Amino acid sequence: MLRRLITDTAYHIHTSPRYASIKRFFFNFLENPNSKNKNIFDSFMIMLILISVFILVKDVKSEVNSSLLFFNNVVISTIFLIEYLLRLWISSSVCKIIIEQNEHDTMLSREFQLYDAFKKIVKAKLKYILSFKAIIDLLAVLPFFHQLRFLRIFILFRVFKLFRYVKSIQIFVSVLKSKQFEFITLLVSASIVVFVSSVLIYVVEANHPNTSINTFFEAFYWSIVTISTVGYGDISPVTEFGRVVAIFVIVAGITVFSFTTSLIVTAFTQKLDEIKDIKIENDITKIKDFYLVCGYEEIAKDVIKKLTKHSKVIVLDEDENRVNRAKLDGFSAFNYDPGSVESYKKLHIDVAKQVKAVLCLRESDIENVYTALTIRSFNKEIFILSLLMNEINRNKLTFAGVNELLYAKELVGMIAKELVGQRVAFEAIHELRTNLHGIKMQEIVINKRILENFKSIGEFDNKKFRLILLGIYQQSKKEFLFNPNDTIPIAEGDYLLVIGNIVFIKEFDKYLHTDILDLI
Repeated sequence: MLRRLITDTAYHIHTSPRYASIKRFFFNFLENPNSKNKNIFDSFMIMLILISVFILVKDVKSEVNSSLLFFNNVVISTIFLIEYLLRLWISSSVCKIIIEQNEHDTMLSREFQLYDAFKKIVKAKLKYILSFKAIIDLLAVLPFFHQLRFLRIFILFRVFKLFRYVKSIQIFVSVLKSKQFEFITLLVSASIVVFVSSVLIYVVEANHPNTSINTFFEAFYWSIVTISTVGYGDISPVTEFGRVVAIFVIVAGITVFSFTTSLIVTAFTQKLDEIKDIKIENDITKIKDFYLVCGYEEIAKDVIKKLTKHSKVIVLDEDENRVNRAKLDGFSAFNYDPGSVESYKKLHIDVAKQVKAVLCLRESDIENVYTALTIRSFNKEIFILSLLMNEINRNKLTFAGVNELLYAKELVGMIAKELVGQRVAFEAIHELRTNLHGIKMQEIVINKRILENFKSIGEFDNKKFRLILLGIYQQSKKEFLFNPNDTIPIAEGDYLLVIGNIVFIKEFDKYLHTDILDLI
């Protein structure tokens, strides 16, 4: 009966929208770095920490107001305690563990193992409780439970909570952790030098009548001060051998200091690009109306160069080398698989609100299909353009939800469609020339000679020359007409935009300028 009650309660809570909403709210409030509420909460907690430290320092030699002490020992500690309990709650899902255990036992045709579920819950919670940040959080709460004066020193542990709230400190710690092995090696080496120098200086100095080193602790203190190159001067060797030891310790200290500095500089140099990426990733939620380009290959490079002049562009590619090339070309690129839903979750991209259009520009139809399916799985409305490398895959990409499909040699047409109606349309097409398989795009200016022979688009026999008439730029209206119909008139100063083999383009241009009598 108890087992049934526990499992039913777990299923009810786990499937409750209200419970999920509350837990999501507190997760965003405490853990989600992209949440505005978290930034406000972090600032508030930092203020409380600084107030606690101020009261502690003031209490050393001055009498602190009782209401201020109450605020510090009770109010602030209560807030920290609530925060600790909330973090413990969201660290793992008790209901999920119970449900998983119940489903596992049902699959094995046995009764729900309450004890096994309890062990998993305790293990999950202990994993959080024993983490470094959780221990600091708990120590910061201790003044709430203890009124003994010497235990108030635990308030200082609240300073360590700054690691949780200040991103710059977190980045600095992550940089140092990247050189963890080197720092451990340095620490071991420095410890050996300190220990050996402490023993030596104690042996040669301790029995001298004028010495200031009478205990091993004083010898150890002198070694630390000397190797750190601080040199207070309150303790110094008086024997010649002791001074020789001091020389070696000073040289060792300079070496340790130099090695430490070089390690930190190297770590930051290596992590600099990663830190920039993290900042951009954190700021990506603030970017509005950008093009999302999936895949960075030669075709994508030409497209992005033009798009960046008129709009923001974000590149996603699962290949690290291609991402690095995109960054070298000056574009915002991230090493994420555009065919994975997790990529968009990690980057916190809201496709519906932030993305103007998705361009699948991998030179692989299969990759473009995966990307289109992924985008469509969480957004049905966004406009998707995709490169088509093989005609046989046209239906696959269409079924995947792609709105527009173009062969690589028709890429300029794709951009023309995207920019149609904008004043930049003609300039965009003009600069996006392609040279695939001998195919070129060229503008032909309508002059008086051409007007003597032709009056409208329908009179051009461009199909005879195997050319595609992509559109016409009308000078009088300052606009580009994509795929114009045959009745569109032409005027002096207009531009025709044609795509085809360069040989046929030249013949077509010659044909347009041929005298009317020769044509007849």
